[in-house]
Amino acid sequence: VQLQASGGGLVQAGGSLRLSCAASGRTFSGAVMGWFRQAPGKEREFVSGITWSGSSTYYADSVKGRFTISRDNAENTVYLQMNNLKPEDTAVYYCAAGGGFISSTYYPAYWGPGTQVTVSS
Repeated sequence: VQLQASGGGLVQAGGSLRLSCAASGRTFSGAVMGWFRQAPGKEREFVSGITWSGSSTYYADSVKGRFTISRDNAENTVYLQMNNLKPEDTAVYYCAAGGGFISSTYYPAYWGPGTQVTVSS
């Protein structure tokens, strides 16, 4: 199983980026997919998750209203549209898949390598 994230980069505050994560090696039919991030000196934190059908999405309070998660099951890909980015969004963003939610907390089964997002003020 491989998860490959892309789309990170450097952007000014108020700008936008779109992250993509393509899964390969198996199909994630029925699986939750999502994103986490880790800022320097901080623990990894949940950002957003989406169920297989896309009917349920979850967001950290810090990104609600600014980030949108979506997925293309035919392509085994999950996206994270990030708008109105803030310097505090600077982090390495990790794609995750499989596993599930327990009491609103996402526990992935698979992790991908991170992609750096840097927001300048």
